[in-house]
Amino acid sequence: MGKFMATRLFQAVLTLWAVSIVIFLIPRVTGNAADALLPVEATAEQREILIEDLGLNRPLIVQYGTFMGDVLTLDFGTSFRNKLPVRGMLGERLVNSFYLGTASLVVAIILAVPLGTIAALNRGSVLDRSIMMIPILGQSMPSFWAGILLILLFSIFLGWLPAQSHDTGDWKGYLMPSISLGWIISAGVTRLVRSSMLEVLGSEYVKLARAKGVSEWYVVFKHALRNALIPVVTFLGLTYGLILGAAISTETVFSWPGMGRLAYEAVLFRDFPLLQATTLVWAGMIIGINLIVDLMYGMLDPRIRVT
Repeated sequence: MGKFMATRLFQAVLTLWAVSIVIFLIPRVTGNAADALLPVEATAEQREILIEDLGLNRPLIVQYGTFMGDVLTLDFGTSFRNKLPVRGMLGERLVNSFYLGTASLVVAIILAVPLGTIAALNRGSVLDRSIMMIPILGQSMPSFWAGILLILLFSIFLGWLPAQSHDTGDWKGYLMPSISLGWIISAGVTRLVRSSMLEVLGSEYVKLARAKGVSEWYVVFKHALRNALIPVVTFLGLTYGLILGAAISTETVFSWPGMGRLAYEAVLFRDFPLLQATTLVWAGMIIGINLIVDLMYGMLDPRIRVT
């Protein structure tokens, strides 16, 4: 088990290091950051001063060493736009993204588990096909478009919910963003629940339970659903990291003060330190979640430890 954990940890660190190289190089191979920051009428002298201040006149390996040294001390520099430390800007936004991601995951579970179970119990029927249309519709609809429709319905026409979610302490502000994002996630989860339930319902121990006269309700919820949710839990764990990184359009539409909107603003205003930090934090979270899932699998299934 120790060798398995060390191997997975080494792979995670190596992947994160490769990501850091890409994040460091992209702003430099796509042009000079000074050209993007300075106005058109800036003089050559002003350009040289800014290049020296940013350290862009140093050798590339020296720049990368400085970059990694700052990252290891959680010093992501200063925002070009706000003139504030990037680390301070990331803290609150990261927490808000976790809140929205968790709420969206809850919505996806509430939608997907019952729908997938009912679809599996009514395989091949009209009800089965009708249920599977609901998550497919959510997955085929872009999240920003779903968000706009929700705003038109619940904010403009009905006036029940706020159109923008500036206050993360108000539960009403969570409803539309989490539904918009959770509906999309529920598509894959519903299909996985349905396929897992069909596989488990055809297993020998379920047939034996039915042969013994155990009630259908007990067979479905006690024997079948519990075992069918094992791959679903794994999928949700991996999806959670993707939720945090894929919420840019949702957070932008609803003005949610999270990491996605922060990254959008960084792109919009060419704020390279802020964009590098948000990308690196996202990558770290996804790699970390994958590592945790791998380790949990290794603890639960001894066969995986030898791979």
